[in-house]
Amino acid sequence: MKPAEVYILKQSPQFQEIIHYVISVIEQEIEVTELLFKWGIPYFYYEKKPFVYIAPNKSKGFVDIGFAKGYELILHQDILIGENRNTIKSLRYFEIDSVEDIVLREVIREAKLLYKKTR
Repeated sequence: MKPAEVYILKQSPQFQEIIHYVISVIEQEIEVTELLFKWGIPYFYYEKKPFVYIAPNKSKGFVDIGFAKGYELILHQDILIGENRNTIKSLRYFEIDSVEDIVLREVIREAKLLYKKTR
């Protein structure tokens, strides 16, 4: 089993449900990604560059979905959270019912457009 998979399996059932859902959406929206275990969390790479991470925050009770080029996004800036980070903005989910599918998909699609193909 890959380190990212092991990490996900060690999370609470509530977090696992959110993580698995977000992963499925990412994989539906972007054909070729690579899920790695970087900086102690699952991190999707797209075009060989950091794209989006999935980081459970146990103490605050949410899963942080952080987009590497979050500050370059235009859509949903009213929802994306920056918190004194230079490049990353994220969506945060406290429970599976709080995931707005259309927002998640739109942010992923827009973020994908920020990456030039290197192949």
